[in-house]
Amino acid sequence: MADKPGTLDFAAQTRLVAHLADHVRDIQLEDPTPCHDLAVRNLLGHLVQLSAAFRDAARKELGPTTDTDPGAVTPDIEEGWRAELPKVLAELAEAWRDPAAWEGETRAGGVTLPGEVAGQVALNELVVHGWDLARSTGQSYAPDPESLAVSYALLDASRDPESRGDIFGPVVDVPDEAPLLERVIGLSGRAPDWTPPVRPNA
Repeated sequence: MADKPGTLDFAAQTRLVAHLADHVRDIQLEDPTPCHDLAVRNLLGHLVQLSAAFRDAARKELGPTTDTDPGAVTPDIEEGWRAELPKVLAELAEAWRDPAAWEGETRAGGVTLPGEVAGQVALNELVVHGWDLARSTGQSYAPDPESLAVSYALLDASRDPESRGDIFGPVVDVPDEAPLLERVIGLSGRAPDWTPPVRPNA
């Protein structure tokens, strides 16, 4: 994890998520994901929304994007999402390059929190949902080591049910010797060996 606010770089992870999204086929949009009750199209819609929310949280531009509970409605893609998602991901990365983003307080998902914590949460969201998208669509996935380390530290601090709240499911036990990505995914409440059902006409 970064030693001080403002030193986390979102560029590698945002580019990776954009790459994954670019390779999603239209036929896969209705496929299931590791996220409960969310299809690929809903996961992509969530990625658009969370990227906009944490972009605005970094800019301290508080309003509908930062104050809306992400669980209030089921997210979905809109027309033009293939252009919108990489655009908002790039804006997200740029917003968190500003050291001011990591200072003071901001809001995301209707929750007020320190800017430094918001940045770590945003990066973790991209790491975990990037895995969701890759697994759901049969793509390889290798986040950069720094992003993985941020996710692990954030999730490892929320192992007990009281601190997890409703954000994550119960921890899935993963061996200590497992790759860091698998341990991150287990801490997020997902089974690292999750795979989508075989398409009948595949």
